[in-house]
Amino acid sequence: MRINFHGAAHTVTGSQHLIEVNGSKLLLDCGLYQGRRADTYARNLNFHYNPRDVDAVILSHAHIDHSGNLPNLVKQGYERRIFATHATADLASLMIQDSGHIQESDAEYINKKRAQRGEPPVEPLYTKEDAEQVAGMFKGVDYAEPFEPIPGVSARLFDAGHILGSAGVSLEIEEKGKKIRLWFSGDIGRFKLPLLRDPVLPHETDYMIMESTYGDKPHRDPGHAYTEFRDVVKRTVERGGKVIVPAFAVGRTQELVYDLNQMMQDGDVPRVPVYVDSPLAVNATQVFKNHLECFDEQTRQFVLEARHPALDFKMLTYVKSVDESKALNERKEPMIIISASGMAETGRIVHHIRNNIENPRNTICIVSWQAPNTMGRRLADREPQVRIFGEVYKRKCDIATIGGLSGHAGQDLLVKYAMGVKGTVKEIFLVHGEEKQAMTLKGLLNERKLNHVHYPDLHESVKL
Repeated sequence: MRINFHGAAHTVTGSQHLIEVNGSKLLLDCGLYQGRRADTYARNLNFHYNPRDVDAVILSHAHIDHSGNLPNLVKQGYERRIFATHATADLASLMIQDSGHIQESDAEYINKKRAQRGEPPVEPLYTKEDAEQVAGMFKGVDYAEPFEPIPGVSARLFDAGHILGSAGVSLEIEEKGKKIRLWFSGDIGRFKLPLLRDPVLPHETDYMIMESTYGDKPHRDPGHAYTEFRDVVKRTVERGGKVIVPAFAVGRTQELVYDLNQMMQDGDVPRVPVYVDSPLAVNATQVFKNHLECFDEQTRQFVLEARHPALDFKMLTYVKSVDESKALNERKEPMIIISASGMAETGRIVHHIRNNIENPRNTICIVSWQAPNTMGRRLADREPQVRIFGEVYKRKCDIATIGGLSGHAGQDLLVKYAMGVKGTVKEIFLVHGEEKQAMTLKGLLNERKLNHVHYPDLHESVKL
């Protein structure tokens, strides 16, 4: 048996781990590397294995850095099942089609600029039509329900508490009379957050592939993030500015809307218009309604009684059309715009940043981890100027970073997660983390007598 780490190795995006066992190949996640097109296009386009040889895929959750390269996998010959929770299957179908549309639109926009400079056109990685083919390949499974993705492997999915439908993956493997247990964490959520249930800690296992995004620091209490976000909104609105928030359409957007509604109900911030400028967020909200099984008990009760404040309130508008989105740029009064993508690399948020970055009254509010070489990272680093669609813009607006809103486990929970398998685990493989974060976590685990912790290189192959 082998594990091949083909993504999210020494970085956070591009989750993709290929398990070889009993002559079969099982792929855990198939995510996009996120960053500048020049840095990621070839890496996303080219697989280090033949997609036709893959026998099954298990998807931990719908975020694009875990699901976003599935259309390319299918385009290059994969034609079997993609196993996921029912909610993940529904969300991922939406998200990869949205990704295909965004890639087509961005390529079209870039090509107009390239044509003016006499440069050859670029091609999108895949199209919306390519992504539509993937939707029919999902096989939804219930949490904790055993299924057999490939011969000799029994799998179960357990709630990861990260986004709607997210899961850790438990594999019980029999190869040549030998039994091996493998746990893949996916992205680990946090305890006591609104909307979703708490993450399930891992069972006894022999090997674990575990994320390490925030391995170098604990998160502050979510209440601090709420207060910081409230203060950002208040001071920006009071000086007549707009708050521009790059946010994932699934999960983070709903949390922000929930918080803003509470702030306005309590009179903590002025009642200004709130725009969710993401067609995907509108569709994703309906998926949230359809999957009450993923919510915590309090949220389920709110939804059942049609009192859930995150779904709608008076000052909230979901923007669908391009014309409506463009019209926001003509309006000068204070407002809050929440738009995808979360790392400000694609989608309508790029246009909103371009149109608001040079106004000192405005604030761009960063509410999630930003990958290296993305515009979101450059903004979070407060760079004095950024390049948008090939043109340089001076950053005159304020930048606010709200760290406590993260949907990822902080250092304390990551340590607790790993300690749950102490006594049975033979090796832990840290993925989905930059070197500083992963090595800090490795040191903490070593101090607690978890001595076999490895930080695999990209495309490294490990025999178990």
